[in-house]
Amino acid sequence: MYDNRDYDDFLHAKRLRGDERVQPFVSEWLSDEASWRRFYAWLGLIRLNADLDSVPDEFGRAEFVNTSRILPVWADREKLLKGSSFFTRHSDTIMSLLGLLSLPYCYAAADGAMVLYLTERLRDRPAKRLSDTADFIWDVMAPDAFSNEGKGFASCLKIRLTHALARHYVLQSSSWTEELGIPVNQEDMAGTNLAFSLIVVRGLRKLGLAVSYEEQQSFMHLWNVIGYLLGLDEDLIPQDGKSATLLESAIRKRHFKSSLQGKALTKALLDHIAGDSLLRLSPQEIHQIIRFLLGNEVADILEVPPVSGVEYAAAFLKVAARLPRFDSGNMLLAYCDRHAAFLKART
Repeated sequence: MYDNRDYDDFLHAKRLRGDERVQPFVSEWLSDEASWRRFYAWLGLIRLNADLDSVPDEFGRAEFVNTSRILPVWADREKLLKGSSFFTRHSDTIMSLLGLLSLPYCYAAADGAMVLYLTERLRDRPAKRLSDTADFIWDVMAPDAFSNEGKGFASCLKIRLTHALARHYVLQSSSWTEELGIPVNQEDMAGTNLAFSLIVVRGLRKLGLAVSYEEQQSFMHLWNVIGYLLGLDEDLIPQDGKSATLLESAIRKRHFKSSLQGKALTKALLDHIAGDSLLRLSPQEIHQIIRFLLGNEVADILEVPPVSGVEYAAAFLKVAARLPRFDSGNMLLAYCDRHAAFLKART
C-alpha cells in the first residue's frame, strides 16, 4: 500500500499518461478527412461483440483492436455474473444514482471537469450525454455482456476510442495547459471508475440498502474488468475494498476543489433533472437529494444551493430504494425486463 506521499508521486505520474496503445492510432486516422470518414463509418457499424470478429485490415493492424475481446487473466466469470445480478436487482436505484451522485462527484474534480467542459456535450447537451452514458452502463452490466451476442466488448472499445478522440481535440484547445497533464489521463480514468463502482455502493448504503461485502466486491470486480477494457492501467485497479477506499481518498484530496467548469456542468445537470417531467421533483427537492448523497462539503464545492428544513425528498428516496424487487428466476430475463422498463420510461 502507498502512504500519502507515495500516492502523490504515483498519481502525478499517472496524470501524464493517457492511453498509449490507442492514441497514436487515433492521431493517424484523424490526419486527413478521408481517413477519419472511414474511421467513423467503421465505428458506427460496431453494435455487438460479434461485429469485432471481422475487422477491416486497415484497423485490424492496431493491437488494441485485436485484443479488444480478451478479458484480463484475473477476470472471474462467477464474480462478473454476480456483479451483473446485483446491478439488475438494484438497477432503478443505481441508474438514479448515476445523475444524482456519480456525475456530480466527477465534476468536483476540477481538472477532470475541465475536459468535460471543453468537450461541451455535458454542458450544452446534458440529455444526450446522460442517455449515452446510460446506454453504455446497460450494455456492460448485462449478464451476457461478454458473450458473442452481448455488447460489453464493443461498447468498451467505442468508449475507449471516444476518450482518445477527446484527448486529441482537447490538446488542441488554448484553454488546456501542460500543468493539467494529459486529458482523460489515467488518474482521472481511475477516479471515474470509482465514481461508478465504489461511490455507487456508498450511495446505496446511504439510502439504507444492505450491501454485503461479497456483493460490493462482485460489483466492483465487474467495474474493474470494464476499467481494464477501457485502457486503465492495472496498477490503478483496486482488488479489494480497502485499496479502493485509499485510492478514492487520495484522488479526492488531490483534486476536489471549486472550479468554474465544475459549477457550470453541475448547473446544466441540475437544470436538466429539474426539467425531467417523469421525476416530478421541484428544484429544491433535487438540491436536497444531491446534497444528501454528496455531503455538504462536496455540494458546496459545486454550489448546489442549500435547502433548509426537513429532508423530505431525501427521506422519500431512501424509502423508494428499499422497496422490494421481484426478480424472475432467470437473470437474463430479469435484466431484459428492467432494461425495457428503463427505455420505456425514457421515451
